[in-house]
Formats: sequence, C-alpha cells, structure tokens
Amino acid sequence: MNKTIALVDDDRNILTSVSMALENEGFKVQTYLDGESAYIGMTRNPPDLAVIDLKMPKMNGEELLEKLRKKSSIPVILLTSKDD
Repeated sequence: MNKTIALVDDDRNILTSVSMALENEGFKVQTYLDGESAYIGMTRNPPDLAVIDLKMPKMNGEELLEKLRKKSSIPVILLTSKDD
C-alpha cells in the first residue's frame, strides 16, 4: 500500500515539482493551495504525512497545525521559502 503525503503550499510551482518527485518515488500525493482546503481534505482523508508551508492565505501553516493537532496526530513537516 502506498503511503500518502499531503502538500500544502500557495505556490503552484512548488506543489507541482514536489508532488511529481514524490509520485515518482511511489507516494500518493494530496495537494492543497491554502490551509482551509487542506484542513477539510486532511480531516476527511488523513494522509500519512503532511508537509505544510508556513506562509499561506486564509489559514497559515501554524494555524493549520493547531487545528490538525486537535483532531489528529498526523506527522507534520513545516517549511517556508524566501524570495530574494
């Protein structure tokens, strides 16, 4: 059975490139562009791991993590990027 990873980032380019790399390694990937849709999706269909960007519209990564922790113990990796 393939493990599922949820990717949450408001940057479509990051979602596309990271999801392609993970799928090539045999993972199922759920992608979300904001924290609100990620929360709904991950509570309905929990992944094995979530990779969440800190800076997003609607609900940032910290807020998403707080809400998830009230319902789940999904392992989470928080990340961020910086534009120069």
